[in-house]
Amino acid sequence: MLLCAEYVLPITQPPIEKGAVLVRDGKIQDVGRADVLKARYAGEETKDFGLAALMPGLVNLNSRLEHAVMRGIVHDEPYITWLQLVNETSSLMNGSDWHDSAILGGLEALSAGITTVADVTSSSAPCDAVRELGLRSVIYREVTAMDKRRVDHAMRQAKSDVEKWQDEYASDLVTVGIAAGPLYACHPLIFSKIVEFADDTLPVALQLAASREEYNFIKRGSSALSVHSENVNRGYVEIPPWLPTGVTPVNYVLNWGGLDAKNILAVHCVHVNDDDLDELRSHDVAIAVCQRCNAQLGMGVPPLADYLRAGMRVGLGTDSPAATDSTDLFIEMRTGMLLQRAVTRNMFLDSATMLEMATMGGARALRMEDKIGSLEVGKLADIVAVDLSGSHQTPTTDPISAVVNTAASTDVVMTMVNGQVLYESDQWHVDVQVARNIASVIEIRGKLRG
Repeated sequence: MLLCAEYVLPITQPPIEKGAVLVRDGKIQDVGRADVLKARYAGEETKDFGLAALMPGLVNLNSRLEHAVMRGIVHDEPYITWLQLVNETSSLMNGSDWHDSAILGGLEALSAGITTVADVTSSSAPCDAVRELGLRSVIYREVTAMDKRRVDHAMRQAKSDVEKWQDEYASDLVTVGIAAGPLYACHPLIFSKIVEFADDTLPVALQLAASREEYNFIKRGSSALSVHSENVNRGYVEIPPWLPTGVTPVNYVLNWGGLDAKNILAVHCVHVNDDDLDELRSHDVAIAVCQRCNAQLGMGVPPLADYLRAGMRVGLGTDSPAATDSTDLFIEMRTGMLLQRAVTRNMFLDSATMLEMATMGGARALRMEDKIGSLEVGKLADIVAVDLSGSHQTPTTDPISAVVNTAASTDVVMTMVNGQVLYESDQWHVDVQVARNIASVIEIRGKLRG
């Protein structure tokens, strides 16, 4: 199939006006000007998207698919209050609810031009969802246990799930990994045990240095996240539950060997100092910044410019729809760029950098840059078409700027994964009963609203 559009954005090369991409057998076979490729492949089926941009599929480094049904349930609350309310809401959901919610999250991702997701979960719901929908993904099994006596049991359960998920779900599209839960929910032994279990073969995710409360909890032993308020009253740990460590969250994990795995994705990394950054860089830790969620919940602004200057592998994540209300990496790019421009004096982020982070940056973070992230011959055909014909976008003089500054998920008119069109203009080509899922989600949301 020959895909044509007014613009082709390869990411690793300058934009091509009136361009085309040849897709065969799930891979990109050629990229260039449409007139040249049409002459070269005269008998090829052609699909022309007109005034649109063809670009690599977006990579969401922190998706939380199974939280999709909670969108809009908790509004205008700071991080700690939001966290408590979301946990209370989650307790109302059963296994079937989580499955339907994850399907909804996957559908929203595809319709928003997202072709690859990284998802941290303690259930198999996201595994089922990505397999049914055909999404490319890395699914990390989350481990939490604050009480030292529960660590071995939590790890045994996680190892069992990882092995089961690998047997049942792992494929060319789905990779299974392991993740530590938030620092305030983990005994430090979990970090070293996860690294030992990963054994340089499994991808590892960490939720690290996300909020001021987490920072104060780790360094000073106090905050609204203290074990005394969160866990002691639930009978999870013995008193005294927590002592101040005097170190930053990054240093804390480092001291327990938590950065020693080969393939680590650290999510958030908002509250870090120069020494933390040096350690993350020296351990080649990839960073997933989730700036819209951080801003929405008052968590802070990550030092993105510092990560980029240090040459680190950095990409974007939307985080939980329960926080941001949408799975839209276009808004994520734009919001993140504006936040950084407002707070960073020594770097002015441009649209090209943000689009690179949402595509190749995410691919590098997951160590998939040889397969996805750009439109290059030999790479897998994960491609999206973004309509640029709207009145808010014309005239289009710079397609990259138009995509980042004016586009939204509603402008996506086609999403292709592995050469298969899964979504186009409100039509679905997935092995899921979309109408049934929507009906189930409406019922679940009614239950959650009370």
